Amino acid sequence: MPGYLISELSVFFPAYNEEKNLKNTVLKAKKVLAKIASNWEIIIVNDGSKDRTGEIAEKLSKEDERIRAINHSPNRGYGAALKSGFYSSRYPWMAFTDSDGQFDFSEITKFINTQKKTNADLVIGYYLKRSVPFYRKINTFLWELVVFLLFGLKVRDIDCGFKLISKKVIDKIPKLESERGAFISSEFLIKARTAGFKIVEVGVHHYPAKRKGTGANLDVIIKSFIDLLKLWKKLH
Repeated sequence: MPGYLISELSVFFPAYNEEKNLKNTVLKAKKVLAKIASNWEIIIVNDGSKDRTGEIAEKLSKEDERIRAINHSPNRGYGAALKSGFYSSRYPWMAFTDSDGQFDFSEITKFINTQKKTNADLVIGYYLKRSVPFYRKINTFLWELVVFLLFGLKVRDIDCGFKLISKKVIDKIPKLESERGAFISSEFLIKARTAGFKIVEVGVHHYPAKRKGTGANLDVIIKSFIDLLKLWKKLH
């Protein structure tokens, strides 16, 4: 329709213990979507939260039929939340970002405009300035170096939690397996690139997380490196 940047868009938010941030994030996204998309949906993936996140998600879904809530029980991990979002999105284009306010969802217009200019299948964010501790940046650098050496995938920020993706990518690539956050983004981009899909990048602003994630835990990192080697063996 004239006046809209995109005709149809699915947006999903992985959420774990986000009772303080979820409603605000969703309502901000609604305002943006009303201006840029003729048809849209919001999916809240509540990944086994122990607070009122699930209750808030259900309430939001009852107030607007374009909002859906998916509930995991128990907590399965960020990767599982992303998979639920990917495989339940209805529209030809989908976007996801964090539910805790680390990104400004209005920057989705950058992603859509970049896609139109480049005809990309995936538009992935990279941090203009990442608001995380220095050791997290070192972890990310080492991880991305290994991914490049094993798979030849070179992007600025593999794990940036703001992406715009064509549904055909999800429909074509081998089913995603990872349930953990430290590996899911790499698995997804590696499989998309291997399948020949076009990936372009766009810079986004990043704001400090309001709570501590689990992606930097040593056991999670070790398991993720093991998963990476398993994927390398499978693809080679």
